[in-house]
Amino acid sequence: MEKSVASQDQSASELISNRIAELGDWRGETLSRMRKLIKEADPDVVEEWKWMGTPVWSHDGIICTGESYRNVVKLTFPKGASLEDPARLFNSSLDGNVRRAIDIHEGEEVDELAFKTLVHQAVTLNSSTKSKPSKKKAKL
Repeated sequence: MEKSVASQDQSASELISNRIAELGDWRGETLSRMRKLIKEADPDVVEEWKWMGTPVWSHDGIICTGESYRNVVKLTFPKGASLEDPARLFNSSLDGNVRRAIDIHEGEEVDELAFKTLVHQAVTLNSSTKSKPSKKKAKL
C-alpha cells in the first residue's frame, strides 16, 4: 500500500523520471532521450502517468505514450495514421486504422528532426480536432 500512496504524492514528471532511473540501462537512456526531444519539440507538453505506469505526453490530447519492454522502447502515437512520416520512423502497429508506433531497439538511433516533426504534427492535429462547444451548449 505504501507504494501507491507515494505515487499519489508524486507528479507525473517525477514518476517518469523514476521509471527512467529504475530501468537503468539502454531503455532508460532511450526513454530519457525521446522525452527530451518531445519537450524540445513542444515546450508546452504535459507529462502524465496513466494506465498503471505508462508515461504519456499530451497537448490538447495525447501526443504519444512511452512504454518500455525487455527488448524495445515503444513510442505509440494514437493518431499516428493521420501523420505524415516521410522518414518512415513508424515501424510498428502499421496494420491498425489509427495508431502507429516507433519501436526502438538497443543501439538504434532515431532521426531527431523527423521525430520532432511528428510531435509537431501530432500537436497540430490534436489542436485542430480539439472539441469545440456544441451549438446546444452555446445557447444555454
